[in-house]
Amino acid sequence: MSDDLISQLKTMLIEGLRLEDIMPDDVSPDASLFDGGLGLDSIDALEIGVMLDRQYGVKITSGDERNNQIFASLRSLAEFVAEHRTR
Repeated sequence: MSDDLISQLKTMLIEGLRLEDIMPDDVSPDASLFDGGLGLDSIDALEIGVMLDRQYGVKITSGDERNNQIFASLRSLAEFVAEHRTR
């Protein structure tokens, strides 16, 4: 997994979720995406899943037992994308 992928995901999240007043440098790769980090919610998780499918061909289902781990931080999300991307 590369820093380039983390940068791409930062930009995708900020633009795709319309996170106002947040710049890519404001997002720590190890900070929580939910619960105090970026403050995302379950609807945001669904939107992220759609964006990942479109951009990288990565499928994340709502019933996946690994979701808490996958969405724990930007770094964990990037690791999952790096392992499962089809494009």
